[in-house]
Amino acid sequence: MMRVSEIGDCLDLTVCSPGDQAREIGGVVSGDLLSFIMAEAREGWMWITIQVHLNVAAVAVLKDVPFILIASGRKPEKELVDRCLSEGITLACTRLSAFEAAGRLWEAGLGRPS
Repeated sequence: MMRVSEIGDCLDLTVCSPGDQAREIGGVVSGDLLSFIMAEAREGWMWITIQVHLNVAAVAVLKDVPFILIASGRKPEKELVDRCLSEGITLACTRLSAFEAAGRLWEAGLGRPS
């Protein structure tokens, strides 16, 4: 497990919504198909995606995902940022690909729980 505040240490992040920096992240899911994330994400996990629209926040709220990372240099739509701010969800962007971001998180000790 890692706290939200610790994740920025291993990734090159631009934070769009700070969320709860003390929240612990127990795992990571990566994907862009919202139905896949709804099936696979677990409460307290981080989500890596390239999706930037408002529906991302809706899925995060539904699954209690406290941290959304937008990969590959993509920027979130204003509506997504506003919703994450109002819901207390951490939203950050990175120039890293989803693959590289997941690899760095794995190396930092945030592996997928069994």
